[in-house]
Parts: sequence; C-alpha cells; structure tokens
Amino acid sequence: MQPRLLLLYALALIAIILAIALPPIAQDPKYHNFSDQREWWRVPFFWNVLTNLPFILAGIYGVCIWPSSKWDQRGDRWPWLIVACASILVGFGSGYYHWSPNNTTLFWDRLPMTLFFMGVFCAAIAERIHARMGLLLLAPFLALGIFSVEVWRRGELTGVGDLRFYALVQFYPMIALPAILLLYRSRYSHATMLWHVIGYYVLAKLAEGFDRQIFAASGYLMSGHAIKHLLGAWAVFVAMRMLKLRHPLQ
Repeated sequence: MQPRLLLLYALALIAIILAIALPPIAQDPKYHNFSDQREWWRVPFFWNVLTNLPFILAGIYGVCIWPSSKWDQRGDRWPWLIVACASILVGFGSGYYHWSPNNTTLFWDRLPMTLFFMGVFCAAIAERIHARMGLLLLAPFLALGIFSVEVWRRGELTGVGDLRFYALVQFYPMIALPAILLLYRSRYSHATMLWHVIGYYVLAKLAEGFDRQIFAASGYLMSGHAIKHLLGAWAVFVAMRMLKLRHPLQ
C-alpha cells in the first residue's frame, strides 16, 4: 500500500480513536443563543436567516453549470452534483433553523451539511486518488453522514445527546482534504482554487466562534454568525466557479 494512503488511513484511525476516547458531548443549550436576535419585517433572527440565501444561489449556480463543465470519462462528476444540491439544502435547512433555533430545527441545519462535506471529500478522492474509489464511497459516506446526525437527534430525544459521531463526520474530511491536496495531484486545472475553499471555510468557523465580538466590533450591524454564512456560501461559489473554469489535464 502507498505510504500516502497509509497516512490518510492513520489520520482516520486517530480521529476515530479520539472520538471514542472523548466523553459523550451533549448539545450546549447556549448554542442557540446567537448574538443578533433582531426581528425585521416579521422575520425573527433576520440576518441569520437572510444570509442563508447565498447558499441557495451558489448551489443553483453549481447545478446549472454542472452539465457543461469539462470532465474526463471516469465518472467523477457525480460528487460535485451532490455538493451543489447540498448547498441548496443547507440554505433552506439553516434558514429554517435560524427562524426558530432549537434542537429540533438544528437537525435540518446539520443534515445537509454532512452531505456537503461528504460530497467534497469523495470528489477529492475521485479526482486525486482513485476515481472508482471515490464513486464507490459516495453512497456509503453520504449514508454515514445522515446516520451521524440521526444518532445525535435520537440521543437528544432520550436525554443522552452525543455529538462525537457528527463531529467526526464533519471535521475529519476537512482535516484529510488538505492532506489529499498536498499528497496527490489533481487531474484538472484550477485545482488550487480548492485551497481558497478551505481558507474561506476556516474563516467562516472563526467568524462563528467570535460571533458576539464581531457583532460588537461592527457597531451591532452584523454578527459573526451571519458573516459565517456569507463566507461559507462564498466558499461554495468558488468551488462551483472552479468547475466552470477547469479542464482535464493531459
């Protein structure tokens, strides 16, 4: 087995061991207490709801350009269609959650995000490691993502919610993706744009973490969580734009 592949397996094994070793992680009720709770035009949490619209627009753009994008003949186009469709679902699911933040609506926010992460992960595998492997893993990885959110939801219903499995499904692909980009060469041009996508994702997570501080620093114009949505949607647009511009390398 290739040393590069062994490294990815090792990262996965370490992530799984850490997830098992950690105690159960319950959903913090304070998570729903976002800094910007203003209601405008009868829309509660207005900016946190409205800033999900770019996810829908970026996803629609991706679906529209997907058939005309240049691909090779290995069938590796399908994960990117999942990514585009998942972005649309993220916009609706996150908007629904932010309209009424609670654990029940949060399920519909997290569900499409797992589809998005797994789609990007399988696309990277298909384009850089092995096309057939990426396609074969797509369905089971999507099912794994859905299952992780369902495990958390059912746990919350019985009072023993545990986010470890969901965290593993969300964060391992984003840890493994940079390793794949460094270790394997893409079969397509404009591949460096994926680094931009990763960068915007990191900025989005930072904005989320400093939600209140950003809200105060902006003069209470826009919160960090709303900015997180905009950065995340821009990351999707960059990924879809990459599909539009690129072509198979000889």
